[in-house]
Parts: sequence; structure tokens; C-alpha cells
Amino acid sequence: MALIVQKFGGSSVADADSIKRVAKRIVDTRRSGNDVVVVVSAMGDSTDELLDLAGDCTPVPAPRELDMLLTAGERISMALLAMTIKGMGVDAYSFTGSQAGMITTAEHGAAKIVDVTPGRVREALDKGAVAIVAGFQGFSRDSRDITTLGRGGSDTTAVALAAALDADQCEIYSDVDGVFTTDPRMVHKAKKIDYITSEEMLELAASGSKILHIRAVEYARRHGVELHVRSSFTSDVGTIVYNPEKGHPKGETVEDPIITGIAAELNEAKVTVGGVPDVPGKAAQIFEIVAGTNANIDMIVQNVSPADTNRTDISFTIPVADGRKVIDVLNKNQAEVGYEAVNYDDQIAKIAVVGAGMRTSAGVSAQLFRALYDAGINIEMISTSEIRISVVTRADLLDDAVRVLHTAFGLDADHDATVYAGTGR
Repeated sequence: MALIVQKFGGSSVADADSIKRVAKRIVDTRRSGNDVVVVVSAMGDSTDELLDLAGDCTPVPAPRELDMLLTAGERISMALLAMTIKGMGVDAYSFTGSQAGMITTAEHGAAKIVDVTPGRVREALDKGAVAIVAGFQGFSRDSRDITTLGRGGSDTTAVALAAALDADQCEIYSDVDGVFTTDPRMVHKAKKIDYITSEEMLELAASGSKILHIRAVEYARRHGVELHVRSSFTSDVGTIVYNPEKGHPKGETVEDPIITGIAAELNEAKVTVGGVPDVPGKAAQIFEIVAGTNANIDMIVQNVSPADTNRTDISFTIPVADGRKVIDVLNKNQAEVGYEAVNYDDQIAKIAVVGAGMRTSAGVSAQLFRALYDAGINIEMISTSEIRISVVTRADLLDDAVRVLHTAFGLDADHDATVYAGTGR
């Protein structure tokens, strides 16, 4: 008997018919002789609807109360799914994040898991029942409050439970057939990837791929959880995300493809701090100020200062959601740092080309730059890692840039990919 953790995203439980379809899959898994733990997201776009409702009531919702509100979405999903499974003749119990033992830090809206004590989940399994857990949420022992893990946190809930329960499989279900070479909504001839390393998946997730949450991938890699990303609309095999240090799941020795996939991100902004005195310590001062806002900085570029001014420009990218607080804190400290101006640009897009084969292949950068140049697409910033090249361009050129690069690196499939719903989660 295997213990399987299954996570279903919002599009997979968007309505009553979808919940019935998911329930049947769960029941079939249980009747095949497996123990089953299920993690669910809120139905469809209900989290966004709750956020909109909160915004209609007050311009700045209190973080504690916002968490209380948002966790209602997953509680609705878990209860409806448990009812449906029971109606099919299989026992099931639903649990909130706190009831399932998801212990987190006290930070509302972006809490981190510090411990998992799934005693009640294990008791349900010992009774032969399916355990349904609300994703995205937990409980802080320090504040004694309900918390949320941030968007995409249901993935992390599933992986954390799989690790704590020593599950045999952790299946992440969405509305596409697995991990693709890029977003199949943007490039219809994107190809499904059968196997991908956790380090490649981390780079794609960090660069804008929405199929898996970056914290879930990192948690899985750290705790040795193998992920199976697949569609809740079919029974087809999806994508296996594995730790390369443990070897290929099938024991195959194959050469890594040069490029595995392309990720894109629109929700980023570029901040340029202009006229910074080019003396030691000024860059550190700027980034210490920004760090105080808890904003995640990605790409950084510093220009060489002209000899006649001895001043330089420093540009970096941040999530659009952090833009206001970063600009405000920089403006407040302008006199102290001594820079001349701050410019904010939220009409940019980030594109990342990822592949473990880059380590041993020359010319990838040249091929990328040539493809964009031939398409008339200008590059504003560049960043690299051992297996990734990221560039920033204008937001209105994003779709064209991804399609051009997808073709240039030979990733196009012979047929269009199937997208069963509309969100990819």
C-alpha cells in the first residue's frame, strides 16, 4: 500500500462538476489500495474575489483579518470535496491547515512553515479514510493566529505534508498535462517535459513559470520529495521533477538538453537610482534600505561612472507589488544616500532561458541575443547563472520574444498543447 499526497488547484475544483471529477479520481486512488491525503486550493478565482471584496470594504485591509478572510476559500473547497467523496461511499475527513498541523511563522500573508505535526491526518488514514487538507494556510504558535503562506502556498502545503508523512508520491494536479517548455497559452506548440531536474524547475519557477510554486520546489528538493505534475482532466502521465543527485528516476543516463524551458514574468518593475556617488559603500547603503521593505530583488546592473561626474546609475528589478514601498523608502533616504533621482518603470517583462545543458554548451548567449535582434527586440538588462540566462525587455514585446526564443532553441512541438481550463494551476 502506498501513501499518496494529491494537490488540486483552483481550476480543478472550480465548480460542482469539477469537484465531482476530482472526487472520483481520489476515490479510484483509494480503492486501488492506497492511502490518500488531498490538499486543495480555493475554488476557481474565489481568492481573487475575496481580495477584491476586502478592497471594496477598506483600502488597506488589516493583515490578520485578511488572512482570516482568505482561508475561507480553501475551507469551502475541502468541505465540499469531503462531502462528495463520502457520497461516493468512501470515508473522508476535512482539516484546516491548523488542524492538519501546519505550524508557521507569525507573518501574515507570507508565513513560512516551521514544523508539520499531522497527527489528525495520520489518525484519519489509520481509520481508512481520505484526509482532505486546506492548502495555503497554517497556524502560528507565537501569535496564536491563523496565517497564510502566500499565493501558490497550496503547493508548499502538499510538499510539506508529503515530507512529514514520508509519502511515496506527491502529485500536483493542474489544468495542463505537466510542465511545458513554456506557457502553452502563450506558445501553442509548447512541448510537455517528461522529466526535469529540481534545479531547472527552481530556475523556471523563480523566473515566472506558474506551474509550480518556487517554495514548494525548494522544500521538495531539501526533503527528498519527488513531484509528479499532471492534469486533473486526464489520466496521462505528467512531468516528474527529480533531484539530479539521486539520478534519473528510470535510471537512464542521458545528456541534458541544452535548453529545457523558457519562463516569462510580467509582474516585475525596474527601479533605477540615478546619480549615485561612485564611492565605496553607497550600493550597500541603497540595498540595505531596500532590504528593510522585504522586497525581493532579482536582477542588478550598475553602470560605469564617467570620470567627469564620478556618479553612476544602479538599476534593479523587484515585484510590482513591492514597487510603492520601495520607491517611498528610497525617496525618504535620498538626502542621506546622496543620489540625484529615482525612476520607476513597471512596463517591463523578464524572460529566462533555462537548461542544465548550458554548463557544457557554448554559444547559448549568442544564439539568444541574435534571435531577439533579428526580431527587433531590444534588451535592457541581462543576468545569468550556471543554467539560466535572463533578460529584461518591454512588456508589450513579451509574447513575441518568448515565441521567437522558443523556436530559435528548437522547442516547438509538432502539434498544439492542450489547456483544459485557463489558469495553469
